[in-house]
Amino acid sequence: MIAWLALTPLLLLTAHTVVNALLLRRPRRDATTTERVAVLLPLRDEAGRVTPCLESLLAQRGVPNLTVHVLDDGSTDGTADVVRAVAGSRVRLLTGGPLPDGWLGKPNACRRLADDAGDADVLVFVDADVVLAPDAIAGAVALLRSTGVTLLSPYPRIVGAGRLVQPLLQWSWLTFLPLRLMERSPRPSLAAAGGQWLVADRAGYLRAGGHAAVRDDILEDIGLARAVKRSGGRIALADGSRLATCRMYSTWQELANGYGKSLWASFGSASGAAAVVVLLLLLYAVPPLLLPGPRPAVAAVAYLLGVAGRVVSAVATGGRPLDAVAHPLSVVVFAGLTARSFHRRRTGRLSWRGRPV
Repeated sequence: MIAWLALTPLLLLTAHTVVNALLLRRPRRDATTTERVAVLLPLRDEAGRVTPCLESLLAQRGVPNLTVHVLDDGSTDGTADVVRAVAGSRVRLLTGGPLPDGWLGKPNACRRLADDAGDADVLVFVDADVVLAPDAIAGAVALLRSTGVTLLSPYPRIVGAGRLVQPLLQWSWLTFLPLRLMERSPRPSLAAAGGQWLVADRAGYLRAGGHAAVRDDILEDIGLARAVKRSGGRIALADGSRLATCRMYSTWQELANGYGKSLWASFGSASGAAAVVVLLLLLYAVPPLLLPGPRPAVAAVAYLLGVAGRVVSAVATGGRPLDAVAHPLSVVVFAGLTARSFHRRRTGRLSWRGRPV
């Protein structure tokens, strides 16, 4: 009986995933808006992958008052030349300069782009590895307004390397975050966002201090969400998988380096990270190891509950349900990436795009 009762946390977490998946907000495909919308695209050494992103931005429909602002932040690979060749005069191309003291690269680039947006009503921050469907921006702006939030984070469908690890982010939101409570709660600690695609009410963004409020924050997206809450605004997550894709990493080495620069900042401390990782390993990685043990039925049900949660998350966010069978391995890899991130942080070896972190 005690062994079967041990399944209760997994059962509750899986049920919570199902509820969140049913409540998950989604931008409409047929929306239109007459608001002034500025798309802000920071770039640093993105010559090899910015073209699909730019082409998708220029193909947006349902947003007649749309401007696209691009900042080339010290690229050495000809990124600015690619932007000119693809977009010509259809975008505003800014040139980055030396980083101000106390600023990290991306917050500074986003701040400059937001300043350049003039009198836009809505700011749409997009990364170079995101490709939007033609009605993505109109749909996201409509959802921003219909929900009444200040900051909307429509998470794109992840493609490319990292099928074992990348979907863990959406899964963790659906499994551990009370999404509707997060929207209503004023607590900055109860905040989540994905910086690949953010949609912000400009007035609320400025009230929160903009990117100046997160000038030295490795996780500037979550930092911005917390700043919005501190200023009295509201935030919301949404499933953007039908309207956007994101190829964050092309190789496992890129993924390891990308996660390495920021995973350490996702936890309050090394001890906090250890507690979370150990809990995840106990819940999701240990059960398959117990299948040959004295209670194989309990171990099998525990494993299947973990897989079920991943399947629900994948179906809800445009992922691959079949990958869920490797969920225990995903958790183990995540644990290793977390340990690697803290190690590199302690040894002063963190950098990104040629800049120290």
